[in-house]
Amino acid sequence: MDSQKEALQRIISTLANKNDEIQNFIDTLNHTLKGVQENSSNILSELDEEFDSLYSILDEVKESMINCIKQEQARKSQELQSQISQCNNALENSEELLEFATRSLDIKEPEEFSKAARQIKDRVTMASAFRLSLKPKVSDNMTHLMVDFSQERQMLQTLKFLPVPKAPEIDPVECLVADNSVTVAWRMLEEDNKIDHFILEHRKTNFDGLPRVKDERCWEIIDNIKGTEYTLSGLKFDSKYMNFRVRACNKAVAGEYSDPVTLETKALNFNLDNSSSHLNLKVEDTCVEWDPTGGKGQESKMKGKENKGSVHVTSLKKHTRSGTPSPKRTSVGSRPPAVRGSRDRFTGESYTVLGDTAIESGQHYWEVKAQKDCKSYSVGVAYKTLGKFDQLGKTNTSWCIHVNNWLQNTFAAKHNNKVKALDVTVPEKIGVFCDFDGGQLSFYDANSKQLLYSFKTKFTQPVLPGFMVWCGGLSLSTGMQVPSAVRTLQKSENGMTGSASSLNNVVTQ
Repeated sequence: MDSQKEALQRIISTLANKNDEIQNFIDTLNHTLKGVQENSSNILSELDEEFDSLYSILDEVKESMINCIKQEQARKSQELQSQISQCNNALENSEELLEFATRSLDIKEPEEFSKAARQIKDRVTMASAFRLSLKPKVSDNMTHLMVDFSQERQMLQTLKFLPVPKAPEIDPVECLVADNSVTVAWRMLEEDNKIDHFILEHRKTNFDGLPRVKDERCWEIIDNIKGTEYTLSGLKFDSKYMNFRVRACNKAVAGEYSDPVTLETKALNFNLDNSSSHLNLKVEDTCVEWDPTGGKGQESKMKGKENKGSVHVTSLKKHTRSGTPSPKRTSVGSRPPAVRGSRDRFTGESYTVLGDTAIESGQHYWEVKAQKDCKSYSVGVAYKTLGKFDQLGKTNTSWCIHVNNWLQNTFAAKHNNKVKALDVTVPEKIGVFCDFDGGQLSFYDANSKQLLYSFKTKFTQPVLPGFMVWCGGLSLSTGMQVPSAVRTLQKSENGMTGSASSLNNVVTQ
């Protein structure tokens, strides 16, 4: 009994689900039917507009041609009327002279007859009838204004609905991802001279392969592209991939989308780690500014007390410093980041802050720009074991270039407390290239890509981007792929000169 009841309940549930499916399908069909009716009405309205436009053009052409015929008629009529008037005047004068000549034949007096004959002769000589051209100035022919619309009629008879453009095909081989730009190229599989422009759509994603419907960003649209390629520049590569699709459009309708293409746009993204910074630094995601009021009064008590100060620093972190720490990120590489341990903020005169993402493998690039009034700053990398009193470049666990604009201007590379003066102009923006596996840390003028300095070493631990700033501020640009100019320089570089050996070829422990 119970089993039959359960079976019946399953049947009822199945039927109910099927009824819901059918009802949903009926709703879909009704919605589609309504859409067909609305779209048909819209298309009919557009068709009327197109034909009205065509009729209007034909009416304008007809009116213009009628005006041409009327102007020609008026011109010829005026010419002929003028000739008729001249001929009537000449005929009237000639008939009067003829009558006078006929009367003169009856004159008997020789002297009067001679006088009349001379008058008649003079008048005949001057008579307009003998100077008239008895040929019409214009003909009645109007055939030069005849028309033949046989070709146009054939053309009008071929009027038909505009074909929907075929879907283009994106060519991944011709697509290029470089220098924070993506160039997308496509082609039409069939020639179509009706195509007016293309529409390119793109979106960032962390999924490889075809776009997924769920958990995806909205497509961003670039309209009215006249060519068959387009370059998106100035991108921040904060996702692993980007999806692209394109469609062709004629004057009336857009075609189907191309098959989407996924291009890899992976790059190093990191923020500044608020929890790692010195008390006198005000830290946001990609900006750091020196703030002398941040730990004033507390800082002086802590100098020289590294072994005793960890608990005190923690209390300062909780009570003195404002702002919430940046969220921790995963390391660049396959391994999880090492735990930072109990170390909290930097202290003493180590006005340092680290990035929140460790580098464990690969080649990476980021850029740093200093404020114009910044008196002293350093840019480089460091192991996580960098001590809280350690300054960048003064230990064997950190590498940097240092800019000093206070009292005297200096620009130098620093590692393990060794300094190499750099005889180059400090650039507006510094590019940092870290080849973890190749054991290389290079600094560039970010605008010209001129090499400023390069460390050769062997990284034995994950490194973090490191920054020191005093009296001023720094701003970062991350999510950047290694520029092609930097890659080219890396390939052509044959090692550093002997004068740099004091800082290079250092195997760190």
